[in-house]
Amino acid sequence: MTEFRTLTTDDQEQLWNWFHIALWDPPPAGLRPREILQNPAIRIYVENWGQPGDVGVVAVVDGTDIGACWMRLLPLGVGSASVDEQTPQLGVALLPKYQHKGHGTRLMRAGLTAAATAGYCQVSLTVHPKNPAIALYERCGFKKIGVRNVYDLMVADVP
Repeated sequence: MTEFRTLTTDDQEQLWNWFHIALWDPPPAGLRPREILQNPAIRIYVENWGQPGDVGVVAVVDGTDIGACWMRLLPLGVGSASVDEQTPQLGVALLPKYQHKGHGTRLMRAGLTAAATAGYCQVSLTVHPKNPAIALYERCGFKKIGVRNVYDLMVADVP
């Protein structure tokens, strides 16, 4: 059974690991080199977690933290999923051994509920058009509204 807890500042190191997993590229590419996380345009999504406006949940199975869904409100024009000044940009990741088992849908829904609780009306994300997670995003209410570079820009209203 998947349980959820709030993503806190104590999770910063693990959040970097989840974020690394979230930076998906189509096969045959594997994970990007970890050094990508040092890029200022990349690190803005998770560095110094716990800033005002940050919202996140951690999925826990049998006492193990298996993934997270997090959102950060960034200034307009900052970040690949920038829509407006009231829409946080979402990231989500599960450890590989927990993927494709239904945890992702539950995690995303818990994240969207946390966003609603925090007062957000919608969230945004970008996703590679070949990423199979698009089906998950669509199940959770995301709709494609544009393209940023080669990535699909998607937005979902929160419950």
